[in-house]
Amino acid sequence: MKKIPENSILTPHPKEFKNLIGKSWDNDFEKLVLIREFSINNKLIVCLNGANTAVSLLDGTICFNSSGNAGMATAGSSDVLSGIITALLAQGYTTQESTTLGVYQHGTAGDNAAEKYGMTSMNASDIVENIRL
Repeated sequence: MKKIPENSILTPHPKEFKNLIGKSWDNDFEKLVLIREFSINNKLIVCLNGANTAVSLLDGTICFNSSGNAGMATAGSSDVLSGIITALLAQGYTTQESTTLGVYQHGTAGDNAAEKYGMTSMNASDIVENIRL
């Protein structure tokens, strides 16, 4: 962890986050406490992927995403999210702006893809095709 620069953005899903911190949680409240503590202690932004993705910012503020759907739980979806966040960083947005906006845009692209293709057969490429930044 000491080799990861401050203000970096991590985008784990819950199992990856459990492995990263070496702990598990009993409920969603406990999970949020762990994300917040991890962000503050390591000076990192954590975007915990899943239904209503939670983004823990450097000051411990947690933002919840309102976009997205179950069809996005597919291989490569997190890679698409990382690409969107990176593109926003390259455009000059701050890490916090890039993460919160990127998570929302990723979910919106997933919602648009679900309208076109349905959630059952959706894949990461469908999300990419529906990005509108």
